[in-house]
Amino acid sequence: MTKESKIRATVNQKLTEMGERERLKELLRAKLTECGWKDQMKAHCKEVIKDKGLEQVTVEDLVVEITPIGRGHLTSSRAVLISPAKALVPDSVKKELLHRITAFFAQHAT
Repeated sequence: MTKESKIRATVNQKLTEMGERERLKELLRAKLTECGWKDQMKAHCKEVIKDKGLEQVTVEDLVVEITPIGRGHLTSSRAVLISPAKALVPDSVKKELLHRITAFFAQHAT
């Protein structure tokens, strides 16, 4: 196990033990809904289903199609349907989460 993976595991363990991981997930869900990201992903799923046909598409197909777009890796053939600015998690959301994580560890430093 690399030093980075050990640190990542320790951070995840601490966040989980103290319940902060769930609070951060809830915050992220709310922020993504608020900024329209969730609606964009939903619209993209509908477009994939429309193109492939309801009987032909699987959950795995949808995951393969929307994951790169949702994460900001606009490699999907349908990526042109969603503007790059809408496809990414907004920087303000990333900054807020990073701030919350940093504050959490500053408060709970051991």
